[in-house]
Amino acid sequence: MIPTKHDNLKISSDVNNLRLVERLIEDVCDVYNVHEDVYGNMLIAVTEAVNNAIHHGNKDNAEKVVKIGFESRNNKLIFSVTDEGPGFDYLGLPDPTDPANIDKPSGRGVFLMKHLADSIEFENNGSQVLLGFSV
Repeated sequence: MIPTKHDNLKISSDVNNLRLVERLIEDVCDVYNVHEDVYGNMLIAVTEAVNNAIHHGNKDNAEKVVKIGFESRNNKLIFSVTDEGPGFDYLGLPDPTDPANIDKPSGRGVFLMKHLADSIEFENNGSQVLLGFSV
């Protein structure tokens, strides 16, 4: 599969489909000759976004889909991840580095995405995330 300007992938909400997302990222990185450091950040951030969409957005409902889009513009690769959930309060997330939250089993995904991507935007009430990576 050779990525195009707007390559789209639809997967059912099953974590076994993460391998398809990983393949898309590998293909994009091959075509755009992405440095391995950026590839690593991209792989973790985008798969985390898809994992969140599957578990939190679509509540592990395999009948719901997650859409992964890709675009290249202005020396930046931008991935969009969209779920069918109602969204979430992305502005009110607790800081996972706060000592009160260290032992909590969740809450690190968005923190990771913010630190690994060069840009992050939430749209549609948080049911869509745009992750940008400079290349």
